[in-house]
Amino acid sequence: MAEQRSAARGFGLATLVALAAGTLCAVAGTRAAVEVDADGQAAAMVTAGTGQGDALTMPLVTSLALVALASWGVLLVSRRVVRRSAAVLALLASLGLVAAALVALGDLRGTVEDALTQVGATGGASVTGWYLAAVAGGVVLVAAAGLAVVRVPDWPEMGRRYDSPTGEDGPAPADPESSLDLWKAMDEGHDPTDRPAP
Repeated sequence: MAEQRSAARGFGLATLVALAAGTLCAVAGTRAAVEVDADGQAAAMVTAGTGQGDALTMPLVTSLALVALASWGVLLVSRRVVRRSAAVLALLASLGLVAAALVALGDLRGTVEDALTQVGATGGASVTGWYLAAVAGGVVLVAAAGLAVVRVPDWPEMGRRYDSPTGEDGPAPADPESSLDLWKAMDEGHDPTDRPAP
């Protein structure tokens, strides 16, 4: 019993951490990951030019964060093979997110340097807090998904009472005698109005 409680707490904590980290990454990917590091007017011109098309954001990071979040959603409501597959997909999306953020940094710095060259200025690009948040959130997502892949067989699953009825659970219960029996029959997945013909 103590092991079950511990597994349930671990599952709940891992899920909350993963959802928070995934949300952070999804938001961070839509914000400027770098800022222009140059003299006043040139920095303003380049920032205005690159900001119009969101050229300094990381859309792939946002997309992979959403995939990871969706995988955690599936992990919450599924069992066995599907659940393990969702955990693996969450891990792959999280690893891809971190890789995409690391690759994006070089590309974004190149974009800023090219824009500065076009306006005849020198300088570069420095990372913003949003970029650091995306990387940190991605690392947390990788850790949570890795834990899920290893521990998912021990974590509690959603009860079968929430599954749609298949008609293979055996005979329907006897005629309900009270409204309480009607509710119990529906809770067990039986149709209390489906009575055999006399």
